[in-house]
Amino acid sequence: MSAYGLGRLAHLRDAKDLIDRAFAEPLDLDALARVAGYSRFHFARTFREVFGRTPRAYLTWRRVERARDLLQSANLTVTEVCFLVGFSSLGSFSARFKQEVGLSPSAYREREVQRGGAPPIPGCFVLMWSQSAVPQSGRSPQRAPSISSEPAHPGGET
Repeated sequence: MSAYGLGRLAHLRDAKDLIDRAFAEPLDLDALARVAGYSRFHFARTFREVFGRTPRAYLTWRRVERARDLLQSANLTVTEVCFLVGFSSLGSFSARFKQEVGLSPSAYREREVQRGGAPPIPGCFVLMWSQSAVPQSGRSPQRAPSISSEPAHPGGET
């Protein structure tokens, strides 16, 4: 493969890495194609040739893979898992999950609970850690007052 071909493959890998990192975010074909430096149609066709799935199918597979992990390890409702992994509809999540796994999300969780394993992580911890980088409101973060043994003003004036 020529140096040009290897460079193009690296750009495709950049787009795939973006899907892996930001699978829970709304990603569209145009944004992924821009990362790879392709037109949207050429990107979709080339991605499928290289990785064996269309970008949309790969994104769905990645989201379902993460959902499986959360359903096994976290004490979250199916609806919470659905939205955490990037689906915007519980119906489409359940349909895609069943298509990929062969079981509904609830049946999958029930099967995994019966098999045993580590106790589920409390849902509040999962939600806290998965959204820690996202500001909770549109307000600017307030600075916490500093606690120090030194007076705020030189010479102890207030």
